[in-house]
Amino acid sequence: MSDAPPDPSNPLPSGAGSSTPRGGQRRERSLGARIKRNASEIWADNKLLLSGTLLFAAFFIAFFWNHIFVMIRSGEAGVVFRPFTGGTYTEQSWGEGLNIVAPWNRMYIYNARVQQVPDKFTVLSVDGLAVEVEVSIRFRPKREDLGLLHKNIGPDYIEKIVKPEIQSQFRFILGQYTPEQIYTSQGFIVQTVKQGALAQLNARWVLLDNLLLKSVKLPQTVAESIEAKLRAQQLALEYQYRIEAEQMEKRRKQIEAEGIMVYNTIVGGAGLDPSFLQFRGIQATLDLAKSPNSKVIVIGGGESGLPLILDGRTETNALTPENLVPPKTPDPAK
Repeated sequence: MSDAPPDPSNPLPSGAGSSTPRGGQRRERSLGARIKRNASEIWADNKLLLSGTLLFAAFFIAFFWNHIFVMIRSGEAGVVFRPFTGGTYTEQSWGEGLNIVAPWNRMYIYNARVQQVPDKFTVLSVDGLAVEVEVSIRFRPKREDLGLLHKNIGPDYIEKIVKPEIQSQFRFILGQYTPEQIYTSQGFIVQTVKQGALAQLNARWVLLDNLLLKSVKLPQTVAESIEAKLRAQQLALEYQYRIEAEQMEKRRKQIEAEGIMVYNTIVGGAGLDPSFLQFRGIQATLDLAKSPNSKVIVIGGGESGLPLILDGRTETNALTPENLVPPKTPDPAK
């Protein structure tokens, strides 16, 4: 009998080449060849089915790409809704970056930064007058409670709780004041409203950053009457200040008059003797000498020896030791 060629798919006989590396490489090659051959046979037998499966998978990924790969930008946070496993997931929120979500779930993205919204509304004072208020509200959602905010209120929480809560607090506080008190106590009213709104919004998973009052408009007639009253009050305060200033001036003049009276009494009692008058004359002479337009003074004029002012000269023509000429001695012969 002739020997048949060896079949590469059959395992080698026990002990035949099992101890040599060449036999191990041959087995590895035969295993790879069998896998490749089996894959080719499966592809050939199920070519249509496999092509349809791959095409469907590619179409599925392309169609649900935005639901599977969700990009959360800077300053945002996400909440996942899982329809088959409990609904809204409230335990955590998803942060910035690329997130992978199951295609049957949905990611809701919120703005987690500090936001500002204006609001304008009308309230009634304690006496029933309409007051128009314009404010600016700064707030942000609490990131750690974003799932509860989404589940209980929703993405339109600004219109549902932020603005209504601020308006409610303003109506409650301003309803206790008269228009004049509202006009003059705006800072205190804003602080009171802010404290009340801060607690209410915090309980609803929103953090109030600040509340700014832009304007408070009263009815025109009421505003004019309040302004007129305030002007009258300021005018009365001005007159009161003037009266107090005049009273102080009166007191000053009284003290000055008493001092002059005491001075005259002392001087008159001692008598205006020539020595006192001469002392006063010397003081007047010294004061005139310090003046920029000093006068020509003759010392020792008259019997009392008091200075006499004869003529005026400029500062450049004033007498100095250099231009004084000593008097000439009379000639006895003449």
